[in-house]
Amino acid sequence: MKNNYIDEKIGEVRIADDVVAVIAGIATMEVDGVASMAGNITKEIISKLAMKNLSKGVKVEVFDGTVTAYLAIYVKYGFNIPEISKLVQDKVKNSIENMTGLEVTGVHISIAGVTVEK
Repeated sequence: MKNNYIDEKIGEVRIADDVVAVIAGIATMEVDGVASMAGNITKEIISKLAMKNLSKGVKVEVFDGTVTAYLAIYVKYGFNIPEISKLVQDKVKNSIENMTGLEVTGVHISIAGVTVEK
């Protein structure tokens, strides 16, 4: 497991890549119009799952204080895919930067499919 190190006067803070991936996954699921992650994580079951499952459909690369995120999502039918993608990119970038202090240099999105709500 890779870790990101932040030097502090009192000591060192380590943020695991998995933690950054979970932040990205949760932020993505908070965007209206996202049905699920490619790992089949839906909003209904997100609160019942262990932290590791929240990173399904997410890959992050953390290097030298910067983060690049790769997300695979399903969009709800009827939503504008470019608009949803931009909202996800902004939400993920802001969430990671605000929670970790790391700089997000890219949020890349793959649309895995479109779903119809029942």
